Amino acid sequence: QISTKGGVFGDYNPTIESLTRTLEGREIECISIGNGKLTAWIQHRQHPGESMAEFFAEGFLHRLLGIGADGALDDATKVVLERYRLYVVPCMCPDGAVLGHLRTNSVGANQNREWATVHDHYEAPTLERSPEVHAVLSKMDETGVDFFLDVHGDEELPYVFFSGAEKTPVWGDRIKHLHGYFISCFQRANSDVQKEIGYPPPDSEEAALKYMNVATNQVSNRFNCLGLTLEMPFKDCATNPDPERGFSPDRAKNLGRNLVEALGDVYPYLRAEGEFWSAFGEEDAYVVPTDSFKEEGFVMLKKRFYSDVRPTDA
Repeated sequence: QISTKGGVFGDYNPTIESLTRTLEGREIECISIGNGKLTAWIQHRQHPGESMAEFFAEGFLHRLLGIGADGALDDATKVVLERYRLYVVPCMCPDGAVLGHLRTNSVGANQNREWATVHDHYEAPTLERSPEVHAVLSKMDETGVDFFLDVHGDEELPYVFFSGAEKTPVWGDRIKHLHGYFISCFQRANSDVQKEIGYPPPDSEEAALKYMNVATNQVSNRFNCLGLTLEMPFKDCATNPDPERGFSPDRAKNLGRNLVEALGDVYPYLRAEGEFWSAFGEEDAYVVPTDSFKEEGFVMLKKRFYSDVRPTDA
């Protein structure tokens, strides 16, 4: 149980638990809070070298807990805590972070390829190779998932952008419109967010099925829910350039704080029936992203799908 001394967030049943221990004995901590009917999971830093993801988690959690505000919660945060039960994993790969790895845990497993078995010769997740993913997915099966966000950083594209479950079985009018609307809500809260630049979707449904071991694809389809991967830049953010500081830890924290507004706005539609998207504006439409943009000296290494997926990946 989290100490609630001096904070009104205690009204929302905050808890912290260890979902499991890593192969090197570190805890996978999960903070949960909220009294709502819908369940949202937000996980961070599957790839340990992407430290901006944990700064995002810090900003999000500080707002939920009133840290830096003398324990007080703003109205938008109270609304989210009344509508959701939130499960937040600040660091999915502490072993890799301590060891200085970019992509993998202590035994070389890329966690964002461990969410399902897609090859006969490679079972995933397993307690022997990916206990972190195994534990989180088991807890998700227990709680259910109505919204999922997997927070990352991208080494190449100088943008904040999202990747979804495009072309997988769950992808249809409902998820497509939710995807576009959620990004628009986030964009209205934080101008670093944009829709046009990102990972292009796979060319076909058949191609997408090869990547059901990616977290966003697996969770979205497993729970028939909106799931997204959020990517932040290592370099500057081209939507709001800051040549002196680039995309700083403070900007990642602010982005995390503004997840509150996006969650509040998308809530009425996450489990809505019918063509609810008829109420959305043109600016809320899904935009097919491209990784082509004009920047002097920039050449994309290879065409990419999802988080760090390239067509040659097995």
